[in-house]
Amino acid sequence: MGFATAMDISCHSFLRMARLARPLMQAGGSLITVSFYGADRVVENYNLMGPVKAALEASVRYAAADLAGEGIRAFSLSTGPVKTRAASGIDRFDALMDKIRARTPAGKLVSIEEIGTLAAFLATEAASPMSGSVVYADNGFHTTA
Repeated sequence: MGFATAMDISCHSFLRMARLARPLMQAGGSLITVSFYGADRVVENYNLMGPVKAALEASVRYAAADLAGEGIRAFSLSTGPVKTRAASGIDRFDALMDKIRARTPAGKLVSIEEIGTLAAFLATEAASPMSGSVVYADNGFHTTA
């Protein structure tokens, strides 16, 4: 996959979705996207996705600032590695998962259910003071990496 395609799928699509959702969010709401630690630090074999996710996280900050007056929040949920169809395209992904698992304080990866629970919280008004944030859901990997 080329850089422009990755940017379109991961970054531009978030901005397009925000533009389309905006008129539907008359009472406010939350925009949530998924990122990864590789946006902030170099991760072996993550390659061009690092800069793409960094652009996505910057887009979240700008969307949060632009839409705050309308009560619309934006978040980037930076998860640990999770086996998904998209992740299958990352070279040596299983080895990456093992390496990250070993470096988390609890020695375990985040589950899809844990990510879903956190995303559900971000969709509530209780998360409004956190708008524009990168919220880590990686079992503490980012604290020890």
